[in-house]
Amino acid sequence: MTPARFFKCLSDDTRLRCIMLLQREGRLCVCELTAALDLSQPKISRHLASLRQCGILEDSREGQWVFYRINPHLPDWTQSVIQAALTAAANSGQLREDLGRLKKMIKRPDSVLCC
Repeated sequence: MTPARFFKCLSDDTRLRCIMLLQREGRLCVCELTAALDLSQPKISRHLASLRQCGILEDSREGQWVFYRINPHLPDWTQSVIQAALTAAANSGQLREDLGRLKKMIKRPDSVLCC
């Protein structure tokens, strides 16, 4: 992973918001990200595919659901950048709104596998 590729992958607001939520929550399903970001499923899926293709995310299938998480094998410097971005974003209204919508989501997959 080169710095140019890494930052290019994160240069989109939707992708960066997904990464911030995943860094905070650990793993999320597409339906959780759709609810949290208040965006359509095809748009979220397209951005997740892009992040997966550039190696920032990993996915895992559990039944009919696909969960995403930040690739634990990323270079250390990328993890530091992501954590620093989350720390900075913690003071932003956008992240608070996204987390608020996520918390209001009924029947989240890890609790009842709803998606």
